[in-house]
Amino acid sequence: MNSSYRVLATVLVALVAFPTAVLTQSRPIGVLGITREIAPIETRLQDSREVVVQGYVFRAGTINGRQVVVGRAGAGKVNASIIATLLIHHFNPSTVLFSGTAGAVDPGLRPGDVVIGATVVQYDAGVQTQQGIMPRGMRNAVTGQLDPLHVPTPETLMDVARRSAQGLKLPAIKAQEGDRIPRIVEGVIATGDVFLSDAGRREELRSSLGATAIEMEGAAADAQALNNYQQFLSVASENAAALVAAIITMLDVGLDKPLR
Repeated sequence: MNSSYRVLATVLVALVAFPTAVLTQSRPIGVLGITREIAPIETRLQDSREVVVQGYVFRAGTINGRQVVVGRAGAGKVNASIIATLLIHHFNPSTVLFSGTAGAVDPGLRPGDVVIGATVVQYDAGVQTQQGIMPRGMRNAVTGQLDPLHVPTPETLMDVARRSAQGLKLPAIKAQEGDRIPRIVEGVIATGDVFLSDAGRREELRSSLGATAIEMEGAAADAQALNNYQQFLSVASENAAALVAAIITMLDVGLDKPLR
């Protein structure tokens, strides 16, 4: 297997919606991401202003006429959860998108390719056994039932993402075999609080969970993970931002109610 398959080769667009609020008018669209990875989204904001909530910085503005709030998260699921909770409580968004970078698990992926998270799975949450962690869904605090291991993206948003991707032209990337246009694919995003740099573990996640890409907000998946992350951070983040902006434009969200 060519080692280039294992570099930071994907960008993550994970989509979340709230069943009673999908595409509701007058509510902003929320976008989350690691500070460096979300920067291309922030640069697209028009009439941008800073909003501080409980000490955390958000930026509010518009993208292509849609109200948008951008939240900067730290690495890991806990940090992302804090920002997501504050964003939902304070801004009451209709939709939340996560934009960032990920490491390729699927060997067919290349640097700059975009993976739309059709399904998200936590690979480091479950039951610890002698054979390692047996992943399983977490217990839902409301229902008391176990949530599914693989959490699907709402079909409404997947449809928007697919249509947004169809007309999107990503810039060519220079590669050893010549210039290539990055692809946009759908897949399973495996997420955890460990920066994975072990090829064996990567292959295990592919076979056991069907993972396409892996992230913790910016994880890669082989021994060169950290170096590759630094090398491809900019182009991956820009490609993710391009798709997110296209999705935002296509979401039918009203603009008549100002952000608070």
